[in-house]
Amino acid sequence: MKRQDILSPNTPRQGGPIGRAVGRVLGGAVLRLLGWTLRGQLPDEQKLLIIVAPHTSNWDYIIAMAAKFYLGLQVRYLMKSEINIWPFRNILKWSGGVPVYRFEKTDILAQTIDWLNGEENVWLGMSPEGTRSKIEKWKTGFLRIAHGAKIPIFIAAIDGKNKSIVFDKLVQLSDLKGDLDAQAKSLQDYYGDRFIGIKPENQ
Repeated sequence: MKRQDILSPNTPRQGGPIGRAVGRVLGGAVLRLLGWTLRGQLPDEQKLLIIVAPHTSNWDYIIAMAAKFYLGLQVRYLMKSEINIWPFRNILKWSGGVPVYRFEKTDILAQTIDWLNGEENVWLGMSPEGTRSKIEKWKTGFLRIAHGAKIPIFIAAIDGKNKSIVFDKLVQLSDLKGDLDAQAKSLQDYYGDRFIGIKPENQ
C-alpha cells in the first residue's frame, strides 16, 4: 500500500521534508528487510489516542518505529521524566517522547490529560497491556485518558501471523458500553478475536 493511501489530512507529521525523506528510506528498508507490510488507513482526526496491541515481543517497538518513520508520522508516547536528560533528551523529544513526572502532586493520568487538552493536533500512542508478558486483563488507564481528554480511540495492531501493521478502525467514546473494565474487556476481546502477536504464547 502506498504511503499516500494511509495518511490523512490531519495526520501529525514528523519533522521537516528532509527528515521525513530520510525516515521514509530507513523505515522502509527495515520493514522490507524484516518482511513486514502496512494495511489500512489512518483516521482524519485532530486528536487521537492510538492503542497498539498485541504487545508480545521486543520486536514490536522496532517494527512500530520503522512504520512510524516510513510514514513520517508524529505519534507521541509517554516516558519517565528521569530519562529526559542529556544526552537522551533531544533524541527522545525528536522521536515523540513526552515526559511525565511520577513524583508530582498530580498523577500521570491527570498530567497526560492536561497536556492533551493544551495541544491542537496531537496523536498519542499507548500499549494497553503495558507489558510484553502475558496478562489476563487490560488496565483502564488508557481509557481514563481518552475519556478525560474527550478524544476517540484508534485501533492499530501488530499482526505477527501476517507480518502486518494494521491500521484498523476508529472507536468513538460513545461506541463504548459499560464501565471502564467492561470497555477495556470489549477492546481486548476485539484484538484477541482478530490478531495474533509475534509471540502468541505471551498474548
